[in-house]
Amino acid sequence: MYSTIEGNRTASKWARTKPELYGIIPRKIQPGTRMPHIHSSAILGDRAQVDPSARIGPFCIVEDGAEIGPGCVLESNVKVHGSVRMGANNRACHGAVLGAAPQDLGFTPDKARPLTIGEGNHFKENVVISCGVKEDHGTVIGNHNYLMNGAHVGHDCIVGDHNIFASQATLGGHVTLEDRIFLSGMVAVHQFCRIGSHVMVGGLTGVGQDVPPFAMVNGQRARYIGLNAVGLRRSGFNPAQRQLIKRAHRLLFRAGLPLEEALARLRELATDSPEVAAVLVFAEQSRRGLVSARD
Repeated sequence: MYSTIEGNRTASKWARTKPELYGIIPRKIQPGTRMPHIHSSAILGDRAQVDPSARIGPFCIVEDGAEIGPGCVLESNVKVHGSVRMGANNRACHGAVLGAAPQDLGFTPDKARPLTIGEGNHFKENVVISCGVKEDHGTVIGNHNYLMNGAHVGHDCIVGDHNIFASQATLGGHVTLEDRIFLSGMVAVHQFCRIGSHVMVGGLTGVGQDVPPFAMVNGQRARYIGLNAVGLRRSGFNPAQRQLIKRAHRLLFRAGLPLEEALARLRELATDSPEVAAVLVFAEQSRRGLVSARD
């Protein structure tokens, strides 16, 4: 069952007259009940767990089982499904849907896995993030990510920290994003791909293979076009670190070496550079193969 929360009397007129929209029947709130940060038109499941400091705006829906942490803000018309576990200080703007049923023809509600959201994330208008369906961890969003309008995260994805999704950027199912990645507008990432930390993906790019850390890729099918030098400088990497990363990328993408030989050379460089070690480990663990260099 669901209920609307109103300061002192009954469920909102909107919810009372349109329960069939969601298959719900709002109930009355006891006179004198005070829910100071929840709009009168919002609909909350009786078993939803909402921190008292959270703010729930007009026409939001929070299903049974959902958990919303301290300082969170749902602006308006936001739907939070029951699979969502949300930490502190997240913000969801108008029309966002969190924990949506995945776009998987074989999905049934009993297969739903959690959508776990960390802290300090910002989901702009009409962002849609699916719940998990096939992995026990479900879909995972880390901390301090910024998803612009219309961005989509598919089921069972793992998104790290401090990533930026420009408008309409899309992840297929089971994608892994590490940290501090910039996905430009209308980027599409194929299911099961991995993108390493500090990567820049150009607009309208289709990513069909793994992208190693510190790279910049572009193209209808992503091609390696060089080091993400601007991003590395902004993130505080010093010139010596950037030079070693550049050498590692040359071995992978410019030297014309077979992959095994390039990896062997990287192992020599990695002994003195944690950044090169990160590139090496990423390449060794790639299942879909790395993107190739632009001709």
